[in-house]
Amino acid sequence: MMDGISTSKPRLWAWLVWAMIFAGLPAMVASFEARHAPADNAPRFAAAATRAAAKRAQRAGALPPPVEPVVVLALDRDQARAFNAAIPFSSLPNPAPRPFLFSGNEVDLARATDCLAAAEYYEAGDDAVGQQSVAQVVLNRVRHPAFPKTVCGVVFQGQERATGCQFTFTCDGALTRTPSPAAWERAREIARAALAGKVFKSVGQATHYHTDWVVPYWSGSLDKIVAVRTHLFFRWRGWWGTPPAFGRGSIGGEPLIGKIARLSAAHQGGEGVGFDGLPLAVDGVGAAALAAQPQQPISDDAIGQRVAGVKLVVIGPDDKDFLVELGRGSPPDSWPGIAQTFCAGRPECRIMAWQPGGAPTKLPLSDAQMETMSFSYIHNVASGLQRALWNCGQTPRASRAECMRLRLPIPPAPPAAQPSSAPAADAGLNGVRRKDRFETVTIAPVTAPRPTAP
Repeated sequence: MMDGISTSKPRLWAWLVWAMIFAGLPAMVASFEARHAPADNAPRFAAAATRAAAKRAQRAGALPPPVEPVVVLALDRDQARAFNAAIPFSSLPNPAPRPFLFSGNEVDLARATDCLAAAEYYEAGDDAVGQQSVAQVVLNRVRHPAFPKTVCGVVFQGQERATGCQFTFTCDGALTRTPSPAAWERAREIARAALAGKVFKSVGQATHYHTDWVVPYWSGSLDKIVAVRTHLFFRWRGWWGTPPAFGRGSIGGEPLIGKIARLSAAHQGGEGVGFDGLPLAVDGVGAAALAAQPQQPISDDAIGQRVAGVKLVVIGPDDKDFLVELGRGSPPDSWPGIAQTFCAGRPECRIMAWQPGGAPTKLPLSDAQMETMSFSYIHNVASGLQRALWNCGQTPRASRAECMRLRLPIPPAPPAAQPSSAPAADAGLNGVRRKDRFETVTIAPVTAPRPTAP
C-alpha cells in the first residue's frame, strides 16, 4: 500500500489543457518578441541566417559564382544615373576587409606592385581616395575563390578580349596613355602600402564597382554597399559576399604582363627588376624633363648586375655612357624605358644595348661591335637632342626614322703593284704620257633647252 497516490486515470479535458500550455505558450512568447524586437537586431538575425547558409553551402560543396565578361546596358548617362539611384544600399553590416600581406618573392612583389598601380591609375586617375578603393577591390578578388590567384591575374583577367575585360583599361586602348612620372610614382606608393597590409575600410568585401553613369548587367543582382566619388561598390549576396569567403592568401607566381612593360622593369622579360623608383617610360618625357628628375645611384658596384631589366656591362667616363645587355625576350618597344633609370638627372647621356652575351666589355667600340648593337638612346639637354634608335636589321620598325644608320664595310686596300721585269722604255720621261696612249675627247656643242608649254 502506497499512501497519497491515486490510482484513478486522468480525464481527457486535463490532457488538453496541459497540451495547450506546453505547445502554445512558447509560440506566443516568440511572436511577442518578434513584434517587439529592436530594429537593430535585424542585421544580427540576417547574419545568423547567412552563417547557416554558409554551412549548407560548404556541406553541399557549392562552387563560387561565375565571373562573366562585363556587359553594359544600352542607357545614356542620365538614364543610367536614374537607374543606379533606384537601387538601394544594403542595410546589412559592411565589415572592413582583413589586411592583405603579400608573401611572394621580390620579383613577384615588383610585378604585383606595378599591376596594382596600373589598375589604380587607369581606373581612378590621379586620385588617392579612388586609387585606394580600386586597390582594395583588386585584393578582395585575389582572396576570393571566384577570381585568379594573383594580383596581375586579377587585374588583367579578360585582357585578350576586345571588350568585356574585367577592368576596362586592359582592353579599351587606355594603356596608350602614359602617366607622368610623379603620378605613376604616387600610384605605386599606394600599391605598395596596400600590399603591405593597409586597408581601405569603406568598400568592405566589395568585388565589383562601376561608375554611376553606366549600368553593368550584374548591378541589380549584387548588394550595393557604398559610393566613393563617382563609383558604386558591390558585393555578392549571401555567403560568397561575407568575410569567411575571402580566405585565400597571397601565393606569389605573378605573371609577366607585356602590356605594361614600357612602364615596369619587372615586366620586361622577367630577368630581374629595376630600381624601385621612377617609372620606366620615356614616352612624352623630353630630355630636359628627364635630366631634371632625381639621378639614380648607378656606380661600378652595379656592373654585372641587372638594373632596370638590363645587365649593366660598362660605365663610360663621367658616368655618361652605359653599355648594357637587354633582357632576353624583352619587347623592343620597352627598351627606351631604361633611359628613365640610367639617364634621369644627367644632362648628357648615352645608352648602347646589345642582345644577351653580345655587349663589349670596354670602350672605345670597334666598327664590328657598332654593327651588332641592337638599340641606342642618346640625349643632350644643351642641344635639345633626344633620340632612340633600333637596329632594324634585327628589329624592323614601322618608321625608318627609328632605324640606326647602316655602316658600310671598309673595302680592303688594293694589292701593291708588282715591279715589271721588262726594261722600261723612255725611262727618262717618267710622268709624261707616251704618244701611243693619248685619248681623243670630243666636245659636243651645247644646245639651248626647248621652251616648255605653260
